[in-house]
Amino acid sequence: MRIRTGPLSFDPVVIGNREADAWAAYYRHEWRAFLVAAVGMVAAGFGMSVGRTLAGAWYVLRANQAWAPYPDNQPDAARAYMRRFYELVALSRKLTFDPARAAHLEVSWWHVHRAHQDSEDVTEEQLETALVDLYSYVYDAERDALRQAARKRVEAMGLSDRWVRAGCDRDDPLLAEERRALVASYAALRAAVEN
Repeated sequence: MRIRTGPLSFDPVVIGNREADAWAAYYRHEWRAFLVAAVGMVAAGFGMSVGRTLAGAWYVLRANQAWAPYPDNQPDAARAYMRRFYELVALSRKLTFDPARAAHLEVSWWHVHRAHQDSEDVTEEQLETALVDLYSYVYDAERDALRQAARKRVEAMGLSDRWVRAGCDRDDPLLAEERRALVASYAALRAAVEN
């Protein structure tokens, strides 16, 4: 059992909007735009120093670049970059989780999402569970309290997947729906971790 050192707090509107920007940039392979969004996500989500925020955003970018190629991605490299990211988070916030375990759980939900994109055999419930696994570990919160946050993020992923299949047009109204779902997800996550 980890020692809980206090909840992490964040602005769900800011982080949800930055993540929506990051997802759009990811699927369009606009890596500079992804990095800008990642800086905003990391700053809003973890409140680290400027130097650690920039380093953390770089690790998130590199992890996503390692994960992006399909089907020949590099999950070990993605996990290694995310471990470095979570090391910064744990150090900065004096949290006691294992960064390697957090990175494993992070990339696990990426894997489940990709499998869900390719196969109807992988369900939204499995994706939701993978997110709850990550959230409950990193935020040290009760699993049931995290279900709504995971459910809204899965909804956002579904909208994102539809947007990708439709051609990744930045003017597509699906992006606005995805953005709303991500903000709702982070609002639910904040409520769960602050209780």
